[in-house]
Amino acid sequence: MAEAVLRTADGHEKAALSQSLAARWQSSREAGAPLDIGTATPPDRPARPARPELLDPRDVPRRRPGSPAGRIAMLHAVAHIELNAIDLHWDIVARFTATRMPPGFYDDWVKAAAEESRHFKLVTGVLEAHGSHYGALPAHAGMWRAAEDTMDDLMGRLAVVPMVLEARGLDVTPDMIALFEKAGDEKAVEALRVIYAEEVGHVAYGSKWFHFLCGRHELDPKDTFHGLVRRYFHGALKPPFNEEKRAEAGLPPEFYWPLAENRATSAR
Repeated sequence: MAEAVLRTADGHEKAALSQSLAARWQSSREAGAPLDIGTATPPDRPARPARPELLDPRDVPRRRPGSPAGRIAMLHAVAHIELNAIDLHWDIVARFTATRMPPGFYDDWVKAAAEESRHFKLVTGVLEAHGSHYGALPAHAGMWRAAEDTMDDLMGRLAVVPMVLEARGLDVTPDMIALFEKAGDEKAVEALRVIYAEEVGHVAYGSKWFHFLCGRHELDPKDTFHGLVRRYFHGALKPPFNEEKRAEAGLPPEFYWPLAENRATSAR
């Protein structure tokens, strides 16, 4: 099921299939007859539509966020993030079956994938209401790099994707909501509020299963997190941090502030 999503190129078809398969998984769990986990051979990179054109991050055009064109570009970037998030959550289901995990691990990531699918549909709906669509603008080609770097390391994947990248979404989304509120774009505000509320859970899933594996292997969670982020994450952890929402998701300041301070010190 996870592999089928990863091999579906069209964004809307991917999101629809993701939601359908997530519902199938959930109904099997509720019926007391859960589907077998099985094994998969996921692609190194998920299938992608012909558009958007994927560019090096340095080559993606920058637009003023306060302008209508800038707000559409921002929504397009969010849609691209959500599409990648669908694949990231199904990829963690498919790629790490050699590591024995409780059924709840799969429950969490399938639920997260279904939510990311809804987010993609919400944001693309806002784009279409503005006369645009997903694929109308170039997008960031580096979104899958974290998955490629951690394809052989489940703990590294949990540290970098939900606990760093998705946690960053908790930091930046409030300002995005304020920007669209100022523009009077209630549909965009509504979509971003849904994303903001549900992303807390996705970061929390990452923290929960990271701590679970640390306990299994008798590792110190904070020190292990710092080592994995330094190994796999390319770029600085940039303040300001949304400490309230990060704490709600199980990320205390001692996990991320030392990394940001160390990066700042080494940069000087």
